[in-house]
Amino acid sequence: MTPLMRMPLKRRAGVIAAAVLMAAGVVSAQTAASNEASSSASYSSSQSGLTQTEMAEFVLPEAPAPIASASPSGGAGGGQYGGGGGKHSVLHSWTFEAGGGFNAPISNSVTYGGQFTAGAGLNFNKYLAALIEYQFVDDKLPGYLIAEAGANGGYAHIWSFTIDPVIDLMPKATNDVYITGGGGFYRKVTSFTDPEETEYCYYFCEIGTTNAVVGHFSSNQGGINFGAGFQRRIGGMYGDGNTKLFVEARYVDVFSPAVMGSANGLGVTSVAANTRLIPVSVGVRF
Repeated sequence: MTPLMRMPLKRRAGVIAAAVLMAAGVVSAQTAASNEASSSASYSSSQSGLTQTEMAEFVLPEAPAPIASASPSGGAGGGQYGGGGGKHSVLHSWTFEAGGGFNAPISNSVTYGGQFTAGAGLNFNKYLAALIEYQFVDDKLPGYLIAEAGANGGYAHIWSFTIDPVIDLMPKATNDVYITGGGGFYRKVTSFTDPEETEYCYYFCEIGTTNAVVGHFSSNQGGINFGAGFQRRIGGMYGDGNTKLFVEARYVDVFSPAVMGSANGLGVTSVAANTRLIPVSVGVRF
């Protein structure tokens, strides 16, 4: 028989109770230690995760991959006339101009007057360009024509569309000389005027006079022009920009027919064939 069984009943019960209490204490201590270790590990893991996240915010981005440069000999985006360089080339192929000035007459069907010209075209190379030009000429009529018609005044309007090459003789110089010339369509309208009363109304009305057209004749024909000019380049670091200021003079010959007759009931008027004049212009080309 074991020593525990030999003990009296009361004493045996006390020993068993003490053993149970001791076992419960050991289990409780082990559980608390396990929870503490788990909590510590969880806290450490949490702290470690936060530290990695914070550090990731300060990581520099990766360097971008280098873009292949355009091939100077062409290909996708390369070359003077292809890809990215194409737009630059096309823009520099176009040329525009605008100018105006006065006219000196050569034939006796017109006198002095004014004119303006506008044009657009292409630069084929540094020496040669071609423009389509519009020109409007406003000249007075000589006194003998007005007297023959029996009118008090008159004028001649000539407008044209022509194709005119421009040859640059010194394309790299700041101060340059060029020659030009061409031909195309010309329309000439000769009008005779008399003063007529008219009413002008602004804040109040009053009677005045205006030169009204009382007769005219017109013609459509071809014509030619040629001349030369001086131009100065402006802009650019060394005065080599694309913008140029120019002054030029041309000889214009309009193949207008001879006229012998009456314009809308006016006196018989005689006008020689061909209308010749020299327009002198100042303008800008770019």
